[in-house]
Amino acid sequence: MADKSTDNEELPSIENTEIVTKYTTAAEISNRVLKKVVGAALDGTKILDLCKLGDKEIEDSVKDLYVKLKIPKGIAFPTCICVNNIICHFSPLPSDPEAALTLKNGDLVKVQLGAQIDGYAAITATTFVVGSSKDNPVRGRRADVITAAHLAAEAAVRLIRPGLQNMAVTETIQKIAKSFDATSVEGMLSHQQERNEIEGKKQIILNPNETHKREFERVEFAENEVYGVDILISSGEGKPKNSSVRTTIYKKTDVTYLLKMKTSREVFNEVREKFGSFPFPLRSLADEKKARMGIVECASHGLVSAYDVYQEKEDEFVAQFFFTVLLTKSGSLRITNSLYDSEVIKSDKKLENEEILKLLSTNIRPNKKKNKKKKAGEQKKNLLFFQRLDNSSKRQQVR
Repeated sequence: MADKSTDNEELPSIENTEIVTKYTTAAEISNRVLKKVVGAALDGTKILDLCKLGDKEIEDSVKDLYVKLKIPKGIAFPTCICVNNIICHFSPLPSDPEAALTLKNGDLVKVQLGAQIDGYAAITATTFVVGSSKDNPVRGRRADVITAAHLAAEAAVRLIRPGLQNMAVTETIQKIAKSFDATSVEGMLSHQQERNEIEGKKQIILNPNETHKREFERVEFAENEVYGVDILISSGEGKPKNSSVRTTIYKKTDVTYLLKMKTSREVFNEVREKFGSFPFPLRSLADEKKARMGIVECASHGLVSAYDVYQEKEDEFVAQFFFTVLLTKSGSLRITNSLYDSEVIKSDKKLENEEILKLLSTNIRPNKKKNKKKKAGEQKKNLLFFQRLDNSSKRQQVR
């Protein structure tokens, strides 16, 4: 008889309980650090200091884990702090003019970060308003987009399940956004995740344009897959535009090229050794000035891909929630938290789509306490409901 522990170690997916443990351990770190960064985001706090805090907390949290095994661990996604109309990837360097930017009461703030253990990443993001509380709740357009993003995330986690299609998620998110006079941000992607890969083959797209609708691949979710789901809701048109802010986050690709400049080779070697295939901020390299010089040649020849800063129109607001979900045999397991608080976020708009409200009333995971007969009946009923949603999505695609 084969040794069970050996068989378990060789399983390449979340069928392996050890891999699930690495995901959940990374998630515990991400959740804890996210809460700490949000707690430190007060009126007058520098954005750069919050980015540094998040990254340092992740690095400090992983250094004493799996020491004997000497496995890679660290940041899966660098801490980004995006305010109001800034959509994503804002993480300034000390030498940038933006390093002096501070938060102020009333700012809508998005925090995204993630940890990884042995290449298994748990990324999370939340949105809040500086200075808000139960006694000083968020209202108006800020509350609308945050509530819409929260409900969209809750719907998505229930639709990302084996046998259902990615476009059902896309269309449900947009319906929720419209209920709040908002829209999901055009073309933004969520990805299947694998070991050392946060941008896998299967994808979910937000608010596709006509070209996307023709060309975007329709896929089905399957058991034992992992997804990083990025929900972005805008109070404006949802058309992302490149910001004038300089790009500071990059990720190594699989492209090979013999770099000409010595500085570029040194920078690329440091990237390969310290960050592997995960995104990194230039401020994490040993010499920031050298990093700025060397990364140019690396990027121009495709050795690294850039995470550009995107923004909405001025005076608009964009809310974000990002969660990591494991499609286990026993049901979907969402491992990262959103920190959403309905007692603080008070939109005067409501979701009235009965089909989506019914979806939101279903459990993400089966209730183990229910008897098997009742559980089987509910599972069959829920399956038929999910199939109707999926079939509705497919009919709209044909049109």
